[in-house]
Amino acid sequence: MEIDTTQKRDMPKQLTPREIVAELDKYIIGQNQAKRSVAIALRNRWRRQQVPKELRDEIAPKNIIMIGPTGVGKTEIARRLARLANSPFLKVEATKFTEVGYVGRDVESMIRDLTQLAVNMAKKQEQENVKEKAKELAEERLLDILLPKRKKEGGKETEDTEKEKTLEVVRSDRHETNSTREKLRRMLKDHKLDNRYVELELEDRGVPMVEIFSSSGLEEMEFNIKEVFGNIFPSRKKRRKVKVPEALDILFQEESQKLIDMDKVIEQAIKMTEQNGIIFLDELDKIAGSDTRYGPDVSREGVQRDLLPIVEGSTVMTKYGMVKTDHILFIAAGAFNISKPSDLLPELQGRFPIRVELSPLTWQDFKRILTEPQNALITQYRALLKTEGVELEFEDSAIEEIAILAHRVNELTEDIGARRLHTVMEKLLDEISFDAPDMDDKKVLITKDYVQKKLKDILEDKDLTRYIL
Repeated sequence: MEIDTTQKRDMPKQLTPREIVAELDKYIIGQNQAKRSVAIALRNRWRRQQVPKELRDEIAPKNIIMIGPTGVGKTEIARRLARLANSPFLKVEATKFTEVGYVGRDVESMIRDLTQLAVNMAKKQEQENVKEKAKELAEERLLDILLPKRKKEGGKETEDTEKEKTLEVVRSDRHETNSTREKLRRMLKDHKLDNRYVELELEDRGVPMVEIFSSSGLEEMEFNIKEVFGNIFPSRKKRRKVKVPEALDILFQEESQKLIDMDKVIEQAIKMTEQNGIIFLDELDKIAGSDTRYGPDVSREGVQRDLLPIVEGSTVMTKYGMVKTDHILFIAAGAFNISKPSDLLPELQGRFPIRVELSPLTWQDFKRILTEPQNALITQYRALLKTEGVELEFEDSAIEEIAILAHRVNELTEDIGARRLHTVMEKLLDEISFDAPDMDDKKVLITKDYVQKKLKDILEDKDLTRYIL
């Protein structure tokens, strides 16, 4: 048996499970089992690429269901995983889909969206490869625009007035090279022409959006009239007057598009989608069956039946070609507070062999969430108020009191997890945020007494939703 070394070389450097968990720990407090599960699943994508080619297709992805109340980190784990995956990643809500035959999005659209993301990724990578060449070509085109062209007026050749101004500046600089073009090039690189305007003739890239009925329901599809009708309609041009730096960027984008081999990009994108694609399917519990049913069974078992072949492995038609879903990793999540995972179709349950339960957050977790992550709420508010020159400080006892009060509100009302901290912090700091531009004393210390004073109404008033929800 031989291992496909070409495929191994194409794979990006992958993080180990321990490194993935360490990265997730920077932003998510607790939920270690969920972090371990997604870390193993992500690492298994890389491991599968290292096994012999004939065995590789037999190894199916181990899909995951994350079960837990709202606000405990399910979606945040998915968001952060997207940053680490280095592969096409799509987050969708199961409630967006309807059964085939009804108006709405069909489940296959998620594969089309994932493929489009992969095309964008592959295109960006290819753009990096042609970056230097595109810069050179863009610079040459801009110099052609800046250099004055002679035109005949009454039998005499005169130079364009606006461009002559640029030429006069060049001629007056004795320290530049003899070549006018090289003088302009030097001035361009030294940013001496940054305030000058140039006129560009650009192709109008406006693409009409047309809603059409397809076999899988009502889809929004883009199509270019020019592609459909060939050269019947001439390409539309529009002129724009922009400053030199913006013109250089526009020309760079145009030259990059010309240098990119789209056939290669699409081939690479389909390969990335099939081998490394990850779909995070949120709100899975909303399509699970339950004893309470309202109206036709359009968004429940019908969607599950349509979802089943996608998760099991099938071929989906996209505008870039056929895409196989056999090795796409699905990570599903849901609160399952009304329905249970066992309410899902048995066949669908079997396609999610790994189940992880996320635990509710304690007030100690809330305290850590406020201070420890790189994007901690207190860090965010400090940075926001610093823009007004206000230095915001919190005593440890104040932070602890915020965490305890937020947790207590969750117990007395609907438990929305860590999202409660956002509403509590807004209530706590609304006066400071409003007065910040006009404050004389730019140093503000938040104490335990201040927290209790500002938030006492939340706990004393029975109608808590008036203040919080």
